[in-house]
Amino acid sequence: MTTLNNSNVFSNQEINEIQDSNILLIWVPKSYGGLGYDLQKGLGELQKLAQKNGSLAWMVTLCAGANYFTRNLKPEVAKTIFKKANICFGGSGMIGGSAEKHGDKYLINGSWKYATGSIYLTHFTFNAKITKDGIPILDQNGQEQFKSFIISKEFVKIIEDWSSMGMKETQTHSFEISNQYVSEDFSFVYNTFYSSSNLDKIPFQIFTDLTFIVNYLGMAMHYLELSKVEIKNKLSISKLQQTTSEINKKIPFLVSRLEEILKTEPSNLDSLALEIHQYGSEIVKQLSHQILDIYLNIGLKASQEHNELNKVFKDFFTATQHVNFREK
Repeated sequence: MTTLNNSNVFSNQEINEIQDSNILLIWVPKSYGGLGYDLQKGLGELQKLAQKNGSLAWMVTLCAGANYFTRNLKPEVAKTIFKKANICFGGSGMIGGSAEKHGDKYLINGSWKYATGSIYLTHFTFNAKITKDGIPILDQNGQEQFKSFIISKEFVKIIEDWSSMGMKETQTHSFEISNQYVSEDFSFVYNTFYSSSNLDKIPFQIFTDLTFIVNYLGMAMHYLELSKVEIKNKLSISKLQQTTSEINKKIPFLVSRLEEILKTEPSNLDSLALEIHQYGSEIVKQLSHQILDIYLNIGLKASQEHNELNKVFKDFFTATQHVNFREK
């Protein structure tokens, strides 16, 4: 089996390859210097990377997904940010802390869990409750208002608290912001876009679910290939092989359906979103059981710390604990 470096960070070579390929910019419009991939092509790139290195693919997926928010920023702001090379957004989807309104600026205070790739990020994204004189501002339905913001890394304190068994290289730590002003121009709303492409029409939940599914698929395929030379129980192998083959056919089919619905029946997006989410939940369970079955048939080699097989196993079962497909 492959022997791995015990370091808990990505190598310079891995980071350089990511930067040279510009894969972090797959969802960034070409007008901002991005690659501007369509959904099908972008998903394919993420899956291929996950088949090689699940941790690296997970960081790229989350950071490229955060870079997607350039579409929600005013064009002049996005263009200014992406004038610099190797821009990498990332952050937290939780609502944490407060944004005290002062004219056209907000005073930010709070902490957020967990920012994938925290030490590699150039900018952090986060959600905060809007307050005025310390009192939450309510919308017309009496709900507390919040906004999404982006802030440069130098104004952020990383809290090193990532202790999961897998995804160690992603350095997915919490972060804290104390008494930092952020301009209104560096705030955004998820469903307000300043660019115009088919990607902008895709509900963010569908976009997120599909990008996660291809990661789980890629990691499962990596585990399958590594385990073929170790396992004697070929039935376990054949089950996982069949499942990954079926998923590989299903994803392009779902993306094609999505594109067709966007063109002809946008009102049906909610039902497709539910279908994709339920499908994702089911395949996470299926892949998990099948990988565990293989793990139990390999023996001690499967649990050895410095084996690539063990790393893929831990990465997969860490990634699938993400709130997206985890049972509440």
